[in-house]
Amino acid sequence: MKRLSGWAGFSTLVALAVILDQAIKALVEASLPLHQVVPVLPFLAWYRTYNEGIAFSLLSGFGDLGLIILSVVVVGFVLVLKAQTSKARTLAHLGFAFIIGGAIGNLIDRVLHGYVIDYVLVHAGRWSFAVFNLADAFITIGAALIILEELMAWQRSRAGGRSADNGDDAPGES
Repeated sequence: MKRLSGWAGFSTLVALAVILDQAIKALVEASLPLHQVVPVLPFLAWYRTYNEGIAFSLLSGFGDLGLIILSVVVVGFVLVLKAQTSKARTLAHLGFAFIIGGAIGNLIDRVLHGYVIDYVLVHAGRWSFAVFNLADAFITIGAALIILEELMAWQRSRAGGRSADNGDDAPGES
């Protein structure tokens, strides 16, 4: 997993995330009826719909161009974070790859279709969570991995006074 901190392994993981996301969305478009619940488990269903906003339909009135620009800015920001993060922080680099892969997967949808294809519905009875897709899951898992890495570094800094950044100071220390 240490190879993720290098650009080749990182780029490969991003590409795999994008390819998997787009392949599943193509399958969904070809085989899943629009706006019809297809039960999978008592709490999970397939439900193809189109999201004109970002996660959970936020910013749906922002317009395609605005959301495309926002997505590109987010990808650029995460790339800067990746470049500035110690290679020892493997979970963070994995998280950065997942976030960028998910963002690019949804960006491709937005550029090609003007919306993002969503298809996973988590529900319980009449309650339901927002419909989402694999790219959204990648973004969420990526953010969780970065938070986990930060919590682990904080824990290490409290236990030993140093972070795992090969001797670099922990966040907030000088």
